[in-house]
Amino acid sequence: MASPTAGPVERAVRDDIEQLGDLVGVEPSLSALAYTLAREIDSDGGEDGRQLHQLSRELRQTLAQLLEGRATDDDDDELGDLAAPV
Repeated sequence: MASPTAGPVERAVRDDIEQLGDLVGVEPSLSALAYTLAREIDSDGGEDGRQLHQLSRELRQTLAQLLEGRATDDDDDELGDLAAPV
């Protein structure tokens, strides 16, 4: 659950990552990085807003990397290839 003192971006990131469920492999590290980036965006965007664009881009890439690992897991169910010809 997001901290009540967290800003809007950090709260949203924490809520999104919480929906992923259990974190495995490098996901805890990526999550910690995402929280730090979101907190920096909420605070002032780094160097009085001068790094906002770079921080936002890095946060998007970090979240995409978190989701990328999850996308391959979705296709691993036992019935996923039922429609495939034999």
